[in-house]
Amino acid sequence: EFRSWVGDHQGTTWSGESELWLDPVGNDAELSDAALSVGADEIVYTWSYKGAEQSGELRWNGQALLWKDSWHQPEDVALTVVPGHGSLIAAEYSYPAGAGPDWHWRIKLAERPDGTLVLQMTNIAPWGEEARAVRTVVRTSG
Repeated sequence: EFRSWVGDHQGTTWSGESELWLDPVGNDAELSDAALSVGADEIVYTWSYKGAEQSGELRWNGQALLWKDSWHQPEDVALTVVPGHGSLIAAEYSYPAGAGPDWHWRIKLAERPDGTLVLQMTNIAPWGEEARAVRTVVRTSG
């Protein structure tokens, strides 16, 4: 479970690389250095886009999992946990995109067998098509 993993890893820091997928075809990613730290009931991460540092956090407030990111989503949004993904946590929320049906944004945090963390964000169209948006791969550094 996500909350117990956060509790077990509180005070750890991680570093690696982040990929931001802006290419509509999904073949080219913007790469940047990334860092992640685990605090009490939260994960804070940093990355950059075209030289400008960005940051985000996943935070458990006792009742809901909240997410914000300075580039993607500057205000807290409550995420709905999506069970059955085999990851530490998978959660999503919906957002309006024009006059049509809402789109969805899914965030997953997974730990590979070698201890590497993968933070993935996926954009989901109203018709169900999924497109990779962010993948951050980090290893513990302390």
